[in-house]
Amino acid sequence: MQLFIDIINIVLPVFLVIALGFFLRRIELIDAPFLATVNRLVYYVCLPLLLFYKIGTADFFANFNPVLVLGCMAVAVVLFCVTYLASGIIGLPAAARGVFSQGACRGNLAYMGLAMVLNAYGENGLTRAGILMGFLVPLYNLGSITVLTLPHRNNGGGLSLKSWLKQILLNPLIIASAAGILWSLAELPLPRLLVSTLHIATGMTLPLALMAIGGSFSLRRLRGDIRLASMAGLVKLLLMPALTALVLISLGIRGLDLAVGLLLAGAPAATANFIMAAELKGDAELAGTIVMHTTLLSMFSYTLMLIILHACGL
Repeated sequence: MQLFIDIINIVLPVFLVIALGFFLRRIELIDAPFLATVNRLVYYVCLPLLLFYKIGTADFFANFNPVLVLGCMAVAVVLFCVTYLASGIIGLPAAARGVFSQGACRGNLAYMGLAMVLNAYGENGLTRAGILMGFLVPLYNLGSITVLTLPHRNNGGGLSLKSWLKQILLNPLIIASAAGILWSLAELPLPRLLVSTLHIATGMTLPLALMAIGGSFSLRRLRGDIRLASMAGLVKLLLMPALTALVLISLGIRGLDLAVGLLLAGAPAATANFIMAAELKGDAELAGTIVMHTTLLSMFSYTLMLIILHACGL
């Protein structure tokens, strides 16, 4: 019973902050323009600062596990391929194929994943998750762009190589993670004034991110194909963490690295999936349904995952 209470104390605060955002939107204390501004602030400023701060001030080699990175990347690549092929086998239309695959594989690492890792394993876990994110975010972006454009490759729906590279190389999270890694490798000290400033500024990142998720929640986005959303959710919330656990354990990954890898693998579908689907001729309604569906259900999947991890002493 005490184990369950401990897990609830980890998981529930994250979702209560999401619920706070939903409540504030319902009573119109915050509105759509405010949420759009917050999302831009978090994505372009707060999260990059947080990643640079946590990675740049950490001992890179003490927190970087190349086997963990390669194992998590391998699982993502396999699932992108399998889910995209499966979407063709079951006869999904072109607009839904990439959206289904993206929703089943691309998790909300920055908002949900980091928040859950921080709440469960503290600053040390957050640093390791930030480094792992630095490698997973480019792969997730590449995979999403690929599966969304492939169904339209014969009718002019693909991205040019220049646009493709721009999507990857100009991503603020990728830039911040790379800068943090380089700073850590160079073993350059951050001035105390800057450290204090970053500590204060980055403290607002995850609360704002979670409130933005809650404020953006809309029952209208649950009007898409619930059957497909449930299938994508099954892959994203259960199959991906299970496969990640199998791969990482077989590679000898244990302890905090294993826990961080699983919590990031089990993150619900990324909020950006909806935006990217709309931009690349995908089924935006289905994308929104998958995001809302997996975000709601992740409260239970995260609870189950953490019960198993804590029962195993992690």
